[in-house]
Amino acid sequence: MTIGIAGGGAFGTALGVALARDGHNVQLWARDAAAVAQMQIGRENARLPGVTLLDNITISTALEPLFACDTLLLAVPAQALTPFLQAHSAHLSGKALVACCKGIDLGRMTGPASTIRDLVPDAQAAILTGPSFAADIARGLPTALTIACADDATGIALQQMLSTPTLRLYRTTDIIGAELGGALKNVMAIAAGVTIGAGLGDSARAALITRGFAEMQRLVAQLGGQADTLGGLSGLGDLVLTCTSEQSRNYRFGVALGAGQAFDTTATVEGAATACALRQLALDLDIDLPICTVVADLTMGRTDVKTALHALLSRPLKEE
Repeated sequence: MTIGIAGGGAFGTALGVALARDGHNVQLWARDAAAVAQMQIGRENARLPGVTLLDNITISTALEPLFACDTLLLAVPAQALTPFLQAHSAHLSGKALVACCKGIDLGRMTGPASTIRDLVPDAQAAILTGPSFAADIARGLPTALTIACADDATGIALQQMLSTPTLRLYRTTDIIGAELGGALKNVMAIAAGVTIGAGLGDSARAALITRGFAEMQRLVAQLGGQADTLGGLSGLGDLVLTCTSEQSRNYRFGVALGAGQAFDTTATVEGAATACALRQLALDLDIDLPICTVVADLTMGRTDVKTALHALLSRPLKEE
């Protein structure tokens, strides 16, 4: 069996390397012809220096070999998932489609797996999420992730197929909890980065992470997810990693924002778009999401760090 991966960025490539190392044939698709040519010739992705692409990884800009696979990992950015599904829904029908991105679609206000279920209703929709960096997965460092699929039999099959000796997958049927955990932790990582960039200290970051987790729990409960899911890898595990590591783009973006410094405009910062979606969702559903709202306002230039800090610290005192 060949596993298809849509998206030749760092994460999609890292998953391909891990699966190929475990003996799977991998069909990796990317839209950037220059990047594909470089990977074909040099057997290395520039985003993962020092990691060799094994011979059982085929890289191409052609979609036909990708669509020939029965199981596809969709490692495209969260905001690019809807256009990809809409453009190719006829070719994706009936397949196992595993979202490997984290965020909330700005137009649809849905998470990745829910977007798949809406746009390709006869596909077997799942999401792969949890605390992980592409470089760690590609180098074979121990990593544990969550595979969420509403159909438990499909979830079991995907868990067995995608687990490797160094990539351990845990299973849940709670798609809502898993995809919201992965989306919201990126917003909290920006906020955590802002606290450090603004010189507010580690204690402030710890408080921010804790209150951010409470905010995540409120939204997941409101939207029908399970609290236990947030206590696992796709929630708390990913939150801790992303809010404390310089490897996280969302965290680094927050540090730059807090320090008033420029950030690489070519880097994908999923938490920025997700914060804007959550700000609107909070208004629509009348849910109190103060951290998400402040991060959205900061990323949109509607407020500054000093004003945002005052808004959070001047909220009414209450019971924890």
